[in-house]
Amino acid sequence: MAGGGGKPQNIFKINRGDDPKEVLNWRLWFAVLSFGIMGAARGIDEGLISGTLAKKHFLRSVGLDKLSDTELADVEGNISAMVQIGSVGGAALAFVLCDRIGRLWATRQLCAIWIIGIVIFLTNGGRLGQVYAGRFIAGLGIGQTTVVAPVYLSEIAPRSVRGLCTCAFSGSVYIGIMLAYFASWGSQLHIKEGTANQWVIPTTIHIMFAGIILLLSFFNYESPRFLVKVGKDELATANLARVRGLPIDHDHVVKEISEIQLQLHEEQEATLGAGWLGILKEMFLMPNNFYRIYLGLFSQLLSQWSGAQSITIYAPRFFALLGTKGQNEKLFATAIFGVVKFVAAIMCALFLVDVVGRKRSLGIGIGLQALSMGYVACFLTAVPQLAEGQEFTTSQKHASTGAIVMIYISGFGWAMGWNSMQYLLNAEIYPLRIRAISSSMVMCFHFVNQYGNSRAVPNMLLPVSEGGLSPKGTFWLFTIITIIGGIWAWFFIPETAGRSLESMDRLFTLRWWQIGRYGQKEANATQAADDLVAEQKFPREEAQQIERV
Repeated sequence: MAGGGGKPQNIFKINRGDDPKEVLNWRLWFAVLSFGIMGAARGIDEGLISGTLAKKHFLRSVGLDKLSDTELADVEGNISAMVQIGSVGGAALAFVLCDRIGRLWATRQLCAIWIIGIVIFLTNGGRLGQVYAGRFIAGLGIGQTTVVAPVYLSEIAPRSVRGLCTCAFSGSVYIGIMLAYFASWGSQLHIKEGTANQWVIPTTIHIMFAGIILLLSFFNYESPRFLVKVGKDELATANLARVRGLPIDHDHVVKEISEIQLQLHEEQEATLGAGWLGILKEMFLMPNNFYRIYLGLFSQLLSQWSGAQSITIYAPRFFALLGTKGQNEKLFATAIFGVVKFVAAIMCALFLVDVVGRKRSLGIGIGLQALSMGYVACFLTAVPQLAEGQEFTTSQKHASTGAIVMIYISGFGWAMGWNSMQYLLNAEIYPLRIRAISSSMVMCFHFVNQYGNSRAVPNMLLPVSEGGLSPKGTFWLFTIITIIGGIWAWFFIPETAGRSLESMDRLFTLRWWQIGRYGQKEANATQAADDLVAEQKFPREEAQQIERV
């Protein structure tokens, strides 16, 4: 994809730009760790629920073992999707709490809700309604993590490593998935089959992570940008100085606080302090802001229906479709899938988003994902589904192995492409005044689509005669949507690497059909002109003309 970042760099010698070396200090990395691991909330749930639904004790205790295949697909879809439904409410709640009680207290209350929901789920006693209720309440907490953590990380990170810091959240999704997959596999191997402990013990990982995040929140500082927004400028300056590792009167700290204050002042003047009505007008009636919301919504729509998220949730079932037999073998293949995604997320965070750029990283990921989805679709079209007791021929076995490898490659592409970008772009492109509400609205849409996807996939995999698309039809649909997403991203998403949050406005000054391809060039020209004006070398108009020539 065109429009990526600059020349490849050595990640072990980060190009800090104008940032002093002190900004990359232990307080910053501690904050990145503390808030980044919130991504594990979603990963743990997505990784555990497929294993839980495969455990005989759980199926028997809530009466799922007596259902027909179609009825079972419906109930499994409902159980899986209940967290997504709760997460819609959680994401909506997050913006109110983020802007009212701050990023830190929002973190603490979401951890409490998350724990309460999991406890209700674990103590269901065979009541399916309580299973639904517990997962819904847990979703209220888990949904908030997708707003609170990326917003906090983008606000405290220096511009030179903002991509890396924010990608700590998306990378932690795969820490959660990997731990959950291995927990399910380990419980299958080492805990007596048919007992409650086979699914209860792995599920307690939720409580462990929520407790760790809650504890770590008490050792971090509130976001300086939030403090400026609520009028606590002195505390904001002190917190920024601590996180940057610089004296409170250092030029870098003074300049950054001044930029935050200036942007907030300009936003308030533009809306004339019109309260909620002014915020809504600012979001939907100002073309440059409406375009950013459009980017957030469409990136969620195209990413969630590209199929990779479905593979994460229903991984054992997909591996079974491709010829993996036996519960242990399916869970082992699923665990390795989690490792592949985690490695891809780390590579993306360290080597891509701040080095080659967001857009090129997204292009590479979508390309790998489209290739792998297309191969699996071709395999399922060419090779009929095996009946009980049947075996693949030698050539079919080789093709099956290739399809399993392609599932791993799709996970690699998803981790470095859509999964990282959907959080990073949503956290960094909005102005301060509408950042929390815009991010929250987009994440509500994220969970609506994730709910629809996770609810639909079990039925989509059913044969056409039973109202489904069949496995091959499902993967052809994923392939087409992935390709459409790649074309859309090339035309409409601008490159944001290397820009401060306060300078994002410069990317959105062109007409809507030009922003994706030429927004970065225009922003760089405007920035260069502003720098010349600041140095009082040329009038603004002459500086812009010289830069463009």
